[in-house]
Amino acid sequence: MTSTEAPLTSSSRTCLAIVLAAGEGTRMKSDRPKVLHQVAGRSMLGHVLAAVTAAGASNVAVVIGSDREDVANETQKTLAGARIFVQRERLGTAHAVLSAREALEQGADDVIVAFADTPLVTAETFARLRAPLSEGAAVVALGFEAENPTGYGRFITEGDRILAIREHKDASETERAITLCNGGLMALRGDTARAVLEKIGNANAQGEYYLTDAVAIARELGHPTAFVVVPEEEVHGINDRMQLAAAERMMQDRLRRAAMLSGVTLIAPETVFFSHDTKLGRDVVVEPHVVFGPGVVVEQGVVIHGFSHLEGARIAAGAGIGPFARLRPGAAIGPKAKVGNFVEIKNTDLGARAKVSHLTYLGDASVGAEANIGAGTITCNYDGFNKYRTEIGAGAFVGSNSALVAPVTIGKGAFVGSGSVITENIPDDALGLGRGRQTVKEGWAVGFREQALAAKNARKK
Repeated sequence: MTSTEAPLTSSSRTCLAIVLAAGEGTRMKSDRPKVLHQVAGRSMLGHVLAAVTAAGASNVAVVIGSDREDVANETQKTLAGARIFVQRERLGTAHAVLSAREALEQGADDVIVAFADTPLVTAETFARLRAPLSEGAAVVALGFEAENPTGYGRFITEGDRILAIREHKDASETERAITLCNGGLMALRGDTARAVLEKIGNANAQGEYYLTDAVAIARELGHPTAFVVVPEEEVHGINDRMQLAAAERMMQDRLRRAAMLSGVTLIAPETVFFSHDTKLGRDVVVEPHVVFGPGVVVEQGVVIHGFSHLEGARIAAGAGIGPFARLRPGAAIGPKAKVGNFVEIKNTDLGARAKVSHLTYLGDASVGAEANIGAGTITCNYDGFNKYRTEIGAGAFVGSNSALVAPVTIGKGAFVGSGSVITENIPDDALGLGRGRQTVKEGWAVGFREQALAAKNARKK
């Protein structure tokens, strides 16, 4: 469902991506750095790193703020080969880019500058941004037609050329009337990038080194420039929780559309929530109010009934899940297996055509093909210190309300009597019972009622 898994360009041109992740994000009101907040189950930074890589960047530099080991750790976890640079003073976007001067000095044909708090920009857009560089442009800027341009830098253009980008505070009244605005991202030709960036000064209202000045400087140096226009929502930046929620909504709309176009039926698309890496096969049906966490793979023909929650699970073709089912990491559901309502499965293999129809917890277990697990069954897999496995053979039948105390094995074709607590292995085709013998006392209820009624009447006197 994603389009950022393989590079979009086969060009022999090398590409350096500089991702700016030094923003503090105080308006998020959070102890977590802004760029580590998640959209569709992945950090904003992670989305940007995936997109620039898919657009052909083989060398990635991430510029972080001082004392931001958490951002550095997320960078390394997401893209192990990325290099970390620190912007020790907050002196503007051009200053941030030059904090990665060492990466620039190593050379590249193309240089992409991206922002870690703009996670909706696609790999296709980064590839479009690179394209004019191979045709001679020294600087390519990304713009959008703003519904409300207040606060945005304006593109000063002439035909298909961009002459300058004017920050809102520095713009004239005439320039403020322009609706073609700066999306922030930029691409620079590698052989001229340093010369352009190092000429940027800070003679502006903020006293900062604006990356946007690269356009005018490139033209002063006699280099051609270009611009690319994308929809406004794609360059949606995130500075507070409301903007984060808006980005989540836009990303979910994108993922839902991709799912349906690939052959998935969403009964009520607006109620289904995907992770960035959700993979769904053809003819999958997803009923309302289903949530996919990271790491879910669903093969063709599966039906996921309403109000189910899945994370880190793999579901084979033809299986049925839910309603109100929870699949946790390590759940592997076999072909045509059934996981019914109010069933929770974690780190468990469920064999082909096996049935776990309702009110059951299976953790750290293997269930063979065509086994039947009765309502109320639980695997007792944790003793407070360690986890243990339960093995249930093919064709086994576990009666309702049974507790299987791991480590324990239920053999192939074996039966477990309802209400049993099983602490010892059961051989193939055997019957296991772990409950007290039933006693019947004829007439006991009559006497009990007479005594209880007499006591009740005595209390009323």
